[in-house]
Amino acid sequence: MFRGTRVPLRNLIDYLEAGDSLEAFLDDFPSVSREQAVAALEEAAAALGAACESS
Repeated sequence: MFRGTRVPLRNLIDYLEAGDSLEAFLDDFPSVSREQAVAALEEAAAALGAACESS
């Protein structure tokens, strides 16, 4: 969940997987700030990078 909201991170991933933009996600979930969404994506990218390096 995004802190201070009831919006699961999975919703953002689902939007992006479907080809929707970050803007569309933010429009549909106004309780999530751009900063929160970008930070979540950066953390996910770092986690994926770390997972790839360790395999």
